[in-house]
Amino acid sequence: MTSLEIIEENENRIIVKLKGIPLQYANALRRICLSGVPTFAIDDVVMIENSSVLADEGVSHRLAMLPLKTDLSRFVEPSACDCNSELGCSRCRVLLMLDSGNSDTTRTVTSQDLSSEDEVVKPVNPNIPIVALAPGQKLKIEAYARLGRGSEHAKWNSATVSVLTQGNNVDEHILTVETVGSLTPGEVVKAAVEELEKRLGEFQQTMAALG
Repeated sequence: MTSLEIIEENENRIIVKLKGIPLQYANALRRICLSGVPTFAIDDVVMIENSSVLADEGVSHRLAMLPLKTDLSRFVEPSACDCNSELGCSRCRVLLMLDSGNSDTTRTVTSQDLSSEDEVVKPVNPNIPIVALAPGQKLKIEAYARLGRGSEHAKWNSATVSVLTQGNNVDEHILTVETVGSLTPGEVVKAAVEELEKRLGEFQQTMAALG
């Protein structure tokens, strides 16, 4: 009998017992939990003003690596969006803005300084440093975030840890997943199960078409 039982779950980690599931399917689920579940990440940055000591590319890279809260119920990946636009739309893209303003003292710009047009899609932690500004220096940007997968780039990884171990019985496997905070651990596992089911369905259709 096939079953999935949650053994432990907290804010960032979930431990699930998989029973009656072949090892190759359990391992596929593990891989999808790590890099196959869509999450939001900044993918395009418009640099309006940057007088900091960090080059535009450096600022853009730091912004791209900020984990962002993700809502999979309201947004779709650009490839699945019917807007067919390179610029994206409200269903596949979110605008975040940052304007440090002028300061007479040295200060550190953090993820808290990013304002999002969406109430959900925003940095998971407000205290992540982006760049230090000396007196008179300024940073002003527009950043566009979209859904992507870790298999495309690590900035879209939905988990930092996804490990499969043997259970107490031969037909049992223990899946441990720790998230980056973009999604809850439960959301990651649920989305991974749905993704695995989708991929298996597509594979079966392909095999059927081959006769």
